[in-house]
Amino acid sequence: MLWTIFVVLVVLWLLGFTMHIGGGLIHILIVIAVIVLIYNLIAGRRGL
Repeated sequence: MLWTIFVVLVVLWLLGFTMHIGGGLIHILIVIAVIVLIYNLIAGRRGL
């Protein structure tokens, strides 16, 4: 689920660069998605 959301946000982020869709909001969302992804990767390794 997390990976799906991450991929969708990356695609929207790239579309925002090419077509100027979403303005600054998509950049904030992609930063939040990257932070959550890194946190989950680190937390997942601790659990093993």
